Amino acid sequence: MENSVRPGVTATRRWCAGADRCIGFMGDNLRGYGTPFFTDDMEYTYRDVILDHPFENEDSVGTRVELDHPASALIGMWIDISVTVAKVEGRLVTFHFTARDEVEETGRGRHVRFVVDKARTGERLTAKRTLLSTHPKDA
Repeated sequence: MENSVRPGVTATRRWCAGADRCIGFMGDNLRGYGTPFFTDDMEYTYRDVILDHPFENEDSVGTRVELDHPASALIGMWIDISVTVAKVEGRLVTFHFTARDEVEETGRGRHVRFVVDKARTGERLTAKRTLLSTHPKDA
C-alpha cells in the first residue's frame, strides 16, 4: 500500500435527504434523514477520500463507527458531510467528521476504515463460501 492519504486531508460531500432516505415510522409530519442512511452516506464520503488517492487494486472497508446524530434534516434538504483524516496507521485510516444541513449541525463523530487488497479479500471470501458449502448449517 503506497498512498498519499495523510492526516489533515479533508473533503466535503453533499447528500440529499430524499424521501427514500428518511424515516417514516413516526408519521409523515415527523419524517427526517434516517441514521442508517446517514451512516451509509458517511461511509461513501470516507471511501471517496481514500479512493481519491492512488491505491492499486485496493479499496477500503469500515471497521468502526462512532456517530452522534443530534438533529435530522427534513425531506429534500441537503446535508454536507465534512471529513478529515485524523490518523493513518499502516492500513488503518481514522477520520473525524461533522455534518450539517441547511440550518444546523446534524452529526459528528469518528470512523475507522481499513484499506484492503481486493484480490486477497476475494480469496478469503471464496474460502469462506467453500467452507460453508462443505459444512452445511445445522438444521
